[in-house]
Amino acid sequence: MNRKFVFLALVFISTVLFLSPLLYSVENRKSEVLVITVNGAINPVVSEYIGKSIKKASEMNAEALIIELDTPGGLDTSMRSIAKDIIGSSVPVVVYVSPSGARAASAGVFITMAAHVAAMSPGTNIGAAHPVALGEKMDKAVAEKAVNDAAAYIKSIAETRGRNVKWAEDAVRKSVSATETEALKSNIIDLIAKDISALLSEIDGKKITTAYGDKTLKTAGAKIIRHEMGLRHKILNLISDPNVAYILLMLGFYGLFFELTNPGAIFPGVIGGICLVLAFYSFQTLPVNYAGLLLIIIGLILFILEVKVASYGMLTIGGIVSMVLGSLMLFESPLPFLKLSLSVIIPAVIVTALFFVLTFRLAYKAYKRKPVTGAEGLIGLEGIAKTDITPGGGMVVVHGEFWSAYSDNVIQKEERVVVEDVKGLRVKVRPKKIMNSLQKVQHIP
Repeated sequence: MNRKFVFLALVFISTVLFLSPLLYSVENRKSEVLVITVNGAINPVVSEYIGKSIKKASEMNAEALIIELDTPGGLDTSMRSIAKDIIGSSVPVVVYVSPSGARAASAGVFITMAAHVAAMSPGTNIGAAHPVALGEKMDKAVAEKAVNDAAAYIKSIAETRGRNVKWAEDAVRKSVSATETEALKSNIIDLIAKDISALLSEIDGKKITTAYGDKTLKTAGAKIIRHEMGLRHKILNLISDPNVAYILLMLGFYGLFFELTNPGAIFPGVIGGICLVLAFYSFQTLPVNYAGLLLIIIGLILFILEVKVASYGMLTIGGIVSMVLGSLMLFESPLPFLKLSLSVIIPAVIVTALFFVLTFRLAYKAYKRKPVTGAEGLIGLEGIAKTDITPGGGMVVVHGEFWSAYSDNVIQKEERVVVEDVKGLRVKVRPKKIMNSLQKVQHIP
């Protein structure tokens, strides 16, 4: 009995000693907070990035997901997708307008309003969420519908989060804005924090209601894990910039031109094709005006025609004007971040004009140049008759080679001749003195 008691005691003590470190580590394990940065326009790439980050935060059982936001606005569809992901998240989402000097404008207002916790850094602002048309002008009725729809959507979000509904509606209808201090006083945001550490301390113990129930945040001293954009997202986000999309379009045209003028080169065609595909992918996220794209193509055609048509530079001027106008019209938007920069347009037009005019001129001259090899290269060369030459035939030496020859005139042996035509392995010749006589007649004033 005593042995059994001793054995059980030893087992109990061993179990306690084994499990104590594990229980201690679980009890004292620091909570984790996932932090991502969104800096730029709201587009499908950013929407996918935020959606995947919310999923990652849920999988790692993070205390919260913090979105450091600095945006001038973006696409309505992408904004709504982000708002839906935030509202349906099981992990509390904190939108932190940061750093100092950042803004949450247009689509950024909706995203901030949708957050479980909205915070701003000192020296930031929020507002100006009036919807604008991208790529086409809206008539009065359509514009009014768009404004009413956006106003109803942001009011619904503000009511859900218990924030200032009146200000939210005015941000859409009247494009009002607020500084971080004004936003806090007006119940637009929950707090002001100077940095991430201060933010984590401020929201510690805050009770949050998510789509999956209530949760009390434990963020004081939490471990910060940053989740950067992957290479794929970075590349797609980069090419969504209108200036990059425009450069890709030009490179695509150059690559295809090289491939068409040098069949079999392969590399220029492959690069050109890839650039065009990437450019048209970008056009899906940008307000493209296809009249502008057509003007750019017309400009390229005019540059090509300049080589073959004696327009004394008029076609080149027309091509430059067409390309400049097309480039300015290519992306129609009142938002500056969705417009092409003149510092990109002007060099691109100049380089394109020089590229096509010089390249095509050289190619055309090479095409017109007299052949120096083969049968065609014999025409116009001088030779010596090695036998008498009649319409029936004879022999000549041309370019160091013996050729069977014939002529419409009788040519004496050792007389100099000029090749007029080549038919198979026979050349048609004419006496050089006749050629000289013809040239003199042609030059008589």
